[in-house]
Amino acid sequence: MLLGLFLPIENPMFVVHSAVVKSFVFRLVLSLSDYLTVDPANPMAMKKVIRILESGRPVVIFPEGRITLTGSMMKVYEGPAFVAAKTGAHVLPVRLDGPSRSYFSRLSRQPRRFFPLITLTVLPMTTLPMPDAPTAKLRRRKAGEALRRLMQEMAFTAQFQQTLYGSLCDAVALYGRHRRMVEDIKQVEYTYHDMLKMSLMLGRLVGRLTKPDEHVGLLLPNMAPTIALFLGLSALKRVPAMLNYTAGADGMQAACRAAEIRTVVTSRAFVEQAKLENRLGALQGLERIVYLEDLRAQATFFDKLWLMGWVLWFPRRVALPATPEDTAVVLFTSGSEGKPKGVALPHRAILANIAQIRAIIDFSIEDRVLNVLPVFHAFGLTAGALLPLLSGASQFLYPSPLHYRVIPELAYDRGCTVLFGTSAFLGNYARFAHPYDFYRLRYVVAGAEKLSDAVRDIWFEKFGLRILEGYGATETAPVMAVNTPMAFRSGTVGQLMPGLEYRLVPVPGIERGGILHVRGPSVMKGYLKFDNPGVLQAPVSEIGEGWYETGDVVDVDADGFLHILGRVKRFAKIAGEMVSLEAVEALALAASTAGATGMHAASSRPDEAKGERLVLFTTDADLKRGALQESAKTLGMPELAIPKIIVHLPALPLLGTGKVDYVTLKRLAEEAA
Repeated sequence: MLLGLFLPIENPMFVVHSAVVKSFVFRLVLSLSDYLTVDPANPMAMKKVIRILESGRPVVIFPEGRITLTGSMMKVYEGPAFVAAKTGAHVLPVRLDGPSRSYFSRLSRQPRRFFPLITLTVLPMTTLPMPDAPTAKLRRRKAGEALRRLMQEMAFTAQFQQTLYGSLCDAVALYGRHRRMVEDIKQVEYTYHDMLKMSLMLGRLVGRLTKPDEHVGLLLPNMAPTIALFLGLSALKRVPAMLNYTAGADGMQAACRAAEIRTVVTSRAFVEQAKLENRLGALQGLERIVYLEDLRAQATFFDKLWLMGWVLWFPRRVALPATPEDTAVVLFTSGSEGKPKGVALPHRAILANIAQIRAIIDFSIEDRVLNVLPVFHAFGLTAGALLPLLSGASQFLYPSPLHYRVIPELAYDRGCTVLFGTSAFLGNYARFAHPYDFYRLRYVVAGAEKLSDAVRDIWFEKFGLRILEGYGATETAPVMAVNTPMAFRSGTVGQLMPGLEYRLVPVPGIERGGILHVRGPSVMKGYLKFDNPGVLQAPVSEIGEGWYETGDVVDVDADGFLHILGRVKRFAKIAGEMVSLEAVEALALAASTAGATGMHAASSRPDEAKGERLVLFTTDADLKRGALQESAKTLGMPELAIPKIIVHLPALPLLGTGKVDYVTLKRLAEEAA
């Protein structure tokens, strides 16, 4: 009915699923227009549609073949795409937002209204060219893939043109104030109403001590007040700067200097339990350290009166004027290859990345996310905390990803359906988990480092779960690519997110791929660096303005899947040949008998004869060079890729995000005999 009223085309033919016309009500509605019933499972059904299109009459078709059962995009049938490609028809993409919240919706727990706000978004007209493939079956499949990507772009478009606090208010209005959303280690469940109250009160109290646009350091764990304070500061146009408390005193000092942080908000209980007293005391240049425990006493009667009035009636009007291009948060790079840099992410970038994720994976209000990744990490903040909060999904916040026995039990006890982690963390969870602990999980997404084959295999064998490997960077808020249930290829990091453009710049000495450069709405505003404090430096790329150079050597196959070959900095030049350190680590993994419990990392040291020499660090005490040579023969790897120096360690040095600390390993490599 909506399409019939508003589409800018005359006399369209509606293509309807044969199951729909069994309902008398729908037959009555459809009788007001011309329609054609088809069965998507019938390969001959599309021939009728082709004849209608060839006659010059427009056709309206739902490529998913049904009303959504998830609230997100479902399986896209190849037939409509092949018809569009075969006939050369113009394609007019249309997205309907709002009908799923009506009483006609088929979503079970979706809040429903008699008159929900409904938006029709009509994108520019386009065409789907016939793919170049040797067989009709392959052309049909590729056409379907092209249509799926087009629909993902459509689902993503124009969903990020506001601020984080504005998006929170939208979520409250959409899903209801009393919906329970956030639970943390204190086992208290907070509703949207609770989160609004806590956000505005904490933001007001800290706002008295700071100025608009000031960078405020947050030294806090994964707890509900951390997320609330983050959003409260954002509402009052303060910029939260998420300090990495695992980076050591030097790393934290570098972060505070780069972002010119004068005020740090923390918790006495957290500082004591995490033993951060020395690191906090070593920070220089701070004007004040604010403890959450002291803020409660600073709230006056008038503050509480103000809070009740604004939260109950006018929550949107509390926020100071801000634009999507204003900085929403400063995150800091891991420092795995140097001093941490501050990454200034605008509201636009974070909301765009959330919209990109929702366009390709069907997160719903029935999901429960177990977020163990720290919120000072882009993956933990955007995907783990903000994505569920702004999408209506509940979440459990756990303060440490290192509790390998506790986390599987939490997933079982709370019935969590989504888990984000790194390869190292997921491997350890698998070691200690009962085979039934993850029985409710729908999605396990790995990022931040390369997913080990051993970890992938043990999750599939022990839990029957396929890990979805992704790829990203803090500079892109962070997700750039990820495998999905609809587009999965083992050994890759998936396809690029909707709305991202990419270019590959060749690297001398490396035959495949090139350095990945990306451009899109999820890219940062710029860097805040230690050697130039407080000055925002836009990303620099040889391609041009607006592009971000990832520093990763990437190859993209014919279907758009990304193969990460390694970082430019993680190549060693030995006797004039470029050798990937990640390939050396893969060789060690293949040669090791330790399986998922073994960890391996390669580095290099200067060598007078050959330029550089490889150094392999491993936790497998039995791994010797002979085993590496045998595996190299099997894998067809050159002799140059076999390290002559092997250092056995009880454990590899890790950063708080789970990444290997390559700065420390580089120093150890130079000291190794």
